Amino acid sequence: MSFSEWVFRIPWSVIAAAALLVALGWLGIARAEALAEGSGRFLRQQVVFSFVAAAALAAAAAFPYRILIRWAFAAFAVSLVLLVAVYFFPPINNAHRWIRLGPVGFQPSELAKVAYVLALARYLMFRDSYRRFGGMLLPLVLTLVPVVLILREPDLGTAMVFLPVFFVVLFAAGARRRDLALLALAGLATVPLLWVQMSREQRSRVTALFEQAGPGETPNDDTYHLRQAKQMLALGQTWGSLVRGPAVDDPAAYRLPEARSDFVFCVLGERLGLPGLTLVLGLYTVILWRGLAVAAATGEPFGRLVAVGVVAMFAVQAVINTAMTVGLLPVTGLSLPLVSYGGSGLLAHGLLLGLLTNVALRPGYEVSREPFRHRLEGV
Repeated sequence: MSFSEWVFRIPWSVIAAAALLVALGWLGIARAEALAEGSGRFLRQQVVFSFVAAAALAAAAAFPYRILIRWAFAAFAVSLVLLVAVYFFPPINNAHRWIRLGPVGFQPSELAKVAYVLALARYLMFRDSYRRFGGMLLPLVLTLVPVVLILREPDLGTAMVFLPVFFVVLFAAGARRRDLALLALAGLATVPLLWVQMSREQRSRVTALFEQAGPGETPNDDTYHLRQAKQMLALGQTWGSLVRGPAVDDPAAYRLPEARSDFVFCVLGERLGLPGLTLVLGLYTVILWRGLAVAAATGEPFGRLVAVGVVAMFAVQAVINTAMTVGLLPVTGLSLPLVSYGGSGLLAHGLLLGLLTNVALRPGYEVSREPFRHRLEGV
């Protein structure tokens, strides 16, 4: 394959959309630090994290992705070991989510997303057992193991991501809609068991969704985050403070916990207004549309399912994060991909985009049933 063909196959729209999302993240983090009268340390760290993520993207796209077929289950097993290992490290903010080795720390739950996509694609690539209801139980167990471990950290937001991705990938693999519907109903029947396993804080975030304070009402501790998030969006009005200036002079109105991470979407709404929020959602739509096009053009089953898994991971996280900021879903502490502050998240999503680029570069005709089709068409 010539160099020009490689360049042509690179999903430049995905890379450009990702780069713009990272840049918007810098803007949102800078604004959050300014409102909190910070030193700019988090912005500087995020810039460094961004270049590390870009290097991870390039590395994940460099080698033939089919090499990962033999290592997918091993990577998933390592991710589970790391999810258990977090309990041997001191908690941070009453949660066992981090592994710290000297000055360096990372969240295994973020890297577990990448390993899960690979393992699920590896399991489903050649099997047809998932076309029967009973055959979906093993991949379901494959999904529930990291969900339970992450839920116990506790990290409700990240745990919520896996099941929607599971259903999307299973549907793309060819599972019957009737079986998926039955599986979803069976999952709903287990909600009471899940509720019992949730911590008091996690349950309060769910109940807060139905106890939202109205205008002029004082929010309680459980609804404070959501109230401030919606207020921050309202302060941006139509065009944002970057164009119109601050809406009010009261610094208390701009107080928003976790503004640079979980609620960076609200900060961008305050800074850029409706056009900025539309741009953010539009960039995720570009990644979704182009990623699905890559999956549709891939003739190799593992690569196709990996592409679908990557797209589903981005879409689910973006929907959950933006929905929780406006009170449509519980506040779960889930970051916004490529935008929120955090090195582990940026690294994981850089790897996922690298895998998507890898699949786009190698659509799979080399191992299809017509191995010489590409050459013959060029004659």
